[in-house]
Amino acid sequence: MPHHSALLVIDAQESFRQRSYFRDDEFSSYLPRQQALIDGAKKAGIPVVQIFHVDEDGAFSIDAGFVKTIAPLSLAPDTVFHKHRHSALVGSGLDVWLTTNGIRRVIISGIRTEQCCETTARHASDVGYDVDYVSEATLTFPMTDAGGREWSAAEIRARTELVLAGRFARIVTVEEALRTGEKQAA
Repeated sequence: MPHHSALLVIDAQESFRQRSYFRDDEFSSYLPRQQALIDGAKKAGIPVVQIFHVDEDGAFSIDAGFVKTIAPLSLAPDTVFHKHRHSALVGSGLDVWLTTNGIRRVIISGIRTEQCCETTARHASDVGYDVDYVSEATLTFPMTDAGGREWSAAEIRARTELVLAGRFARIVTVEEALRTGEKQAA
């Protein structure tokens, strides 16, 4: 029986290392969870979809040479898409691939928690997909708001979980996402 789920690995790319806000401490917490999700999906037969954000210039341009898997993350995706917007479902061809392959559930992971991952989760939910959001397999960095308050990565992650849970997505651990995928394949 084919899987009706797909793992989306969004923007896990070297481009982020070129940004001043990139922090290794946040990355070292994210990496093992993202890798466990990728490895578990492959083992369970869940297709792994790699999505890269591409801009015309800067660190996210193809010519810059950073639009490649962030090291030392290891994945052999079943398919790859390039996106130019926050949602991976806008203009990338991902929506066509998901429909063609009978995918009804997407598992969201990657970089950045509150930006492309959250936006893709909301969009996917709005167009009818079941969405599992694996916060521990997303990465973000501290941000400063207009009032000068710095929000930690943990606070941003908690806020994203709050606004997605029960409305747009089911917030799950790596293990919970993979268990759901196993049940679906049976």
